[in-house]
Amino acid sequence: MDTGIAGEGPSARRIDLVEHGPWTDVRLAPDAGRALADSGIVDARPDPYSARTGTTWQVRGLGKVGAIRLGGVEVHIAPKLPVRRLFFLLGYAADPVKHWRDDTEGVEVGAEPELLPALAAAFVRQAERALRQGLLQGYRTTDSALTVVRGRIREGDQIRRRFGVPLPVEVTYDEFTTDIAENRLLLAATTRLLRLPGVPRPVHLGLSRLRARLADVSVLPPGHRLPVWRPSRLNTRYQAALRLAGLILREFSAEQGGAGTRLDGFVLDLAAVFEDFVCASLSRALRAYGGRSVAQARHHLDEAGGILMKPDLVWYDDAGRPLGVVDAKYKAERREGFPGSDLYQMLAYCTVLGLPQGHLVYAKGNEPRQQHAVRGSGTILTQHALDLDQSPDSVVRSMSVIAAAVAGKPSRPPGMFEGTAGRTGTAIRTDR
Repeated sequence: MDTGIAGEGPSARRIDLVEHGPWTDVRLAPDAGRALADSGIVDARPDPYSARTGTTWQVRGLGKVGAIRLGGVEVHIAPKLPVRRLFFLLGYAADPVKHWRDDTEGVEVGAEPELLPALAAAFVRQAERALRQGLLQGYRTTDSALTVVRGRIREGDQIRRRFGVPLPVEVTYDEFTTDIAENRLLLAATTRLLRLPGVPRPVHLGLSRLRARLADVSVLPPGHRLPVWRPSRLNTRYQAALRLAGLILREFSAEQGGAGTRLDGFVLDLAAVFEDFVCASLSRALRAYGGRSVAQARHHLDEAGGILMKPDLVWYDDAGRPLGVVDAKYKAERREGFPGSDLYQMLAYCTVLGLPQGHLVYAKGNEPRQQHAVRGSGTILTQHALDLDQSPDSVVRSMSVIAAAVAGKPSRPPGMFEGTAGRTGTAIRTDR
């Protein structure tokens, strides 16, 4: 029977939300509502006016975007930032030099408003391009027990396991095969996408074709560490697809269960994406001023070393002395301006590091820039607002201006960082 309540019966429907958007009223079965509330991916609460029945819930997006399926309910959270800009941030953080240029070899995302369909379609295009010349082959080192000697005998294992029996023989050998790390990663990403909600049917069919082409490749066991691949001349045609596969498999892929409820999905934490981009772009821009940059540098607030602090980025000179500190803040702000609590945190960083100034970088704040002179200390705290909905060139130029402020230097003209920002575009270049 069709109950009309999401999470109950065949009519379980899709819920569409926007990152940090308003509350949305939806009809949910009580168990489905509680499961969403416990997921940590969205905020959910019972509607106080339907407390007796528990069938109306208020749901809103937090700082994560993507799609999940939970207890028969599909939740899709769209980013406020255009998907093509989000892909740029991801690609630049992966490699500031080579992985984001708008050309025929890039990862075209078009005008798709949702993250998962855009990502899945881009992966299918790149994987099909990678396999156009056939599956890549390579040597794989294998440990096995055989009735004939092949490769090298593992004498220690032979003694421990066989107790003097001559056969089978414990050997290690190199095999030329298609069952290599590159193909295993493509298969794992393909299988993952096929299970996720919200993949369009044409893309789903493309993924099914990819799985069939990779039928002779071993499936990675659940929880198994991802195989490691290294860029080389031989796997050049695979590199774009492999970097997308890494994103699909390594980013927050929700796959868990509790109390009989299974959760599947793909979700990006935008705070982490923004932090990675800020650290990557500032680290590169600060090279022009010497020294070195360390992300998540570990320092302690107290003399006893009991209170750990990890600023997003600390810039040191060649002798290891701190020269600058930066924290990235991707979050909703107060209407009247930047959150004051962030200033207290940055003041603590400056005090411990012995720095006269600290910098906070926000994703498009209400003010372009603010400076605060702290009473009694002489410390200057600067809050920068970065508009991410610009062309990639413009975003990287803005980061170069912030880097100059961190270094205490005049802003350099855009040409000083040529090569850091490729051509303006809407795609990530993920091949070399």
